[in-house]
Amino acid sequence: MSSLPAQPACVVNCAAYDRSGQRRDITLEQISDVLAVDDGSFVWVGLYEPEESLLDRLQEEFGLHDLAVEDAHHAHQRPKLEPYGSTLFIAAHTAQRIDGHVRFGETHVFIGPRFLMTVRHGASLSFAPVRQRLEREPEVLAHGPSIALHAVLDFIVDNYQPIVSDFEAELDALEQDVFAESYKRGTIKRLYALRKELTQMRLSVAPMQDILSQLIRTPVFAIPDDVKPYFRDVLDHAARVGDSIDTLREMVAAAMNVNLSLVTVAQGEIVKKLAGWAGLLAAPTLIASWYGMNFQHMPELQGRYAYPVLIGVVALFCVLLYRYLRRIGWL
Repeated sequence: MSSLPAQPACVVNCAAYDRSGQRRDITLEQISDVLAVDDGSFVWVGLYEPEESLLDRLQEEFGLHDLAVEDAHHAHQRPKLEPYGSTLFIAAHTAQRIDGHVRFGETHVFIGPRFLMTVRHGASLSFAPVRQRLEREPEVLAHGPSIALHAVLDFIVDNYQPIVSDFEAELDALEQDVFAESYKRGTIKRLYALRKELTQMRLSVAPMQDILSQLIRTPVFAIPDDVKPYFRDVLDHAARVGDSIDTLREMVAAAMNVNLSLVTVAQGEIVKKLAGWAGLLAAPTLIASWYGMNFQHMPELQGRYAYPVLIGVVALFCVLLYRYLRRIGWL
């Protein structure tokens, strides 16, 4: 059996699946030949950051709309679902946790009655595991491109959950620093960064719920009734992830407020202690200042025990004031 010609590096997968779900590798040039025969087969093409010339070539093979192809070539699209004749264009955001930070990418999907094409940009895991899992169950692939679309969207949504779990673990670890007695500037900075990443995740997950809802209801590309439950299951997963993100955002906001409140309370306690010690020093300072004015007529100076009595009075006053300040919690 002769091997197929080498494909461009950006072509990750190009295969045809017959009505029984069996795979056959094909070249880009053979796509039109497969689609020309109405035998129930469909084509699945996977690309990663393709060149514009390659997209133009596939546009002719699948009859894609100019605007959809332009969106697929340029990343930074908002998540959306747009119908173009009998073809749907879907833009979804993907996410990966790399070096402790969330990196976002995009997956653009073209789906028609007999083809599915995925275009990945940026931080996006390969769909090879998805294809391999489906190919082990050819009876599932026999449902056509709609079941392959479900597997792709399910894979994207499932990859959100580990990131959310990492956020939960990180927030739990930060709780000790939030309630620590000493203020740590790094704690509030990390909480802010965590909330920012959660907000970005929310902007990726929330539109996915709308896409799945529209996909089930859209009359342009009819999802078979026996496949719709699969999409509803993905919608349920996306909704749970969205709820988890919203809960975490609220918890992070509460943690930031608690941390700042504790810092304010700690600063107030420090001010109270300083004020208490200042009050203790003020009494002897006031009395001693009287004797620094060099008055000529100060009767108490003539007494034999004037200084010891004065020192005793000052000491007694300071002791009483100290006990009072201790009792009210200022020292």
